[in-house]
Amino acid sequence: MTRPRLRHLAFVVQDAKRMAAFYCEQFGMELFHTDPDGSHFVTDGYLNLALIQQQLDGDVATGFNHFGFQVDDIPPIAERLAEAGVPRPVLRGGDRPFAEYRATDPEGNWFDLSEHGFLPPGLSE
Repeated sequence: MTRPRLRHLAFVVQDAKRMAAFYCEQFGMELFHTDPDGSHFVTDGYLNLALIQQQLDGDVATGFNHFGFQVDDIPPIAERLAEAGVPRPVLRGGDRPFAEYRATDPEGNWFDLSEHGFLPPGLSE
């Protein structure tokens, strides 16, 4: 792989369990991860769809949240982003099984960068 590939989409939803069931039942996606906060992650074997459970005490509205690219090597991408005038990607905190870095485009839209990809262990292209 030389070109970064879009492999991850994330939406904030009101009922992550119900939404995961919908995508699994209607499109044959598979649930592969559930966060302690109730967020559910499903995949079609190529793309990972994060259904982020909306928190009533949070300030994030429902709808599109971020997307993610799988890349071969993050440091050169980080350098190109800095040269393009956007902030350098920052390491994401927590124990996420994917999405090592968070970055923004020129309008502030979030995206993730991952060298190992967004699919769960054991599922690969």
